[in-house]
Amino acid sequence: VNKITTVSEFYLKRFGPMCSNIYSWVMLVAYVLVFMVPVLYGGSLAFSMLTGFDFYFVLWLTVILVGMYTIKGGLLSVMWTDFLQCAFLVGGGLVLFLISLSYIPGGWSAMVQAAPERFHLYRPPGDKMAPFIGIILLAVNLGVFYQATNQVMIQRIFAAKSTRDGMLGMIFAGFINFIRPCVTVFLGFVVYHWINKMGNAEPLSKADEAFPFALKTFAPAWGLRGIVLAGFLAAIMSTISSLVNSIATIFALDVYKKIHPQAPDKTIIRSGQLVAALSLIIAGLMAPMIEHFGGIFKYFQTGVTYLATPFACIYIMGLFWKRTNYAGAIFGLVGGFIITILLVIGLNLADIELHWAYVGAIVQVLTILGIIIVSLMTAPPPESQWKPFLWRPSMLRQYNEGGKKTPWYKTITFWYAMYAAIWFYVYWRFW
Repeated sequence: VNKITTVSEFYLKRFGPMCSNIYSWVMLVAYVLVFMVPVLYGGSLAFSMLTGFDFYFVLWLTVILVGMYTIKGGLLSVMWTDFLQCAFLVGGGLVLFLISLSYIPGGWSAMVQAAPERFHLYRPPGDKMAPFIGIILLAVNLGVFYQATNQVMIQRIFAAKSTRDGMLGMIFAGFINFIRPCVTVFLGFVVYHWINKMGNAEPLSKADEAFPFALKTFAPAWGLRGIVLAGFLAAIMSTISSLVNSIATIFALDVYKKIHPQAPDKTIIRSGQLVAALSLIIAGLMAPMIEHFGGIFKYFQTGVTYLATPFACIYIMGLFWKRTNYAGAIFGLVGGFIITILLVIGLNLADIELHWAYVGAIVQVLTILGIIIVSLMTAPPPESQWKPFLWRPSMLRQYNEGGKKTPWYKTITFWYAMYAAIWFYVYWRFW
């Protein structure tokens, strides 16, 4: 409808060039340091533990292999590896969880009785890992940023043959996501029970070792282990290749093409490929430093939280409040990062330890207030700038119908309602 090919173009058409430029440059850096580095580190660590290969050998082999097929193959190669890794990792991971659970006398019930506090989504406000209130306050921003303003995700939607297909694809991916806790969280429960309650192994030195430990301990020989390991390797490579492809796209279309508007397509594509190769090298050099930041989860969530808030705030305001203008958006981006930096520095100077979720929630509120105040104090945007992007409930009906009457069981609204209902049940069940 709006003929955009990158998230940066949304910021350009809805707000103005400065917002687009800030997004492009910040995300180029973030995709390398916040997204690619932890994936490279975690994948290389797990694979080296399982195979006995040297960590650095696995790390640089991954960099080389991903670079070889992604930089030349583009989005098509990325989507094929995504499909394969999903089938292998989700299917094999689910089987691995069921097999590992059979090793626990009494199964699921025994694990719940041994540590009932670990089977609740609600964690106290002072919990060091995941305080529920902080997570809820920040959930909208993190979700919007990762799913709606992340070029890695959005690029798949842009590749769909229609908006309806793209939306249904996202909902389908959400249903697949219900299996993920079995591969990650629930498998972690089994490892915890096996080590801490049954005393069958020495405690792990770091949480990042839990998955390779489970695969090595519970997977029978190299049958299932090989399938899951292949899926795991494909997952690492497809995730990195997705990031590399997005880096190439953003740089080529949103940076190089703006600087050299008359450049031929071949030169523009080549510029993206060169930057993609450079990003892989930088990520490979930075990956070993993750262990100094408290592990993969803390590194990634902290980085995403501080990065997400400014972009998600102006995205939400731009979609739902027509009065949001260029000046307000600039404040949201620049002011949001400044607020984050000042808040983190202030907390450190005052020796106050505040969970990253609370930090993000505070920044979120202050940034949105700033956007509203600045937008109201300056001229409103022209209708042509906000109208094409303002969300309206009628949009759902438009995509449901597609020019002809659609049966209720094929509508986007129905499948999204089903998806939401299952999540509500999950939260009620594990509250």
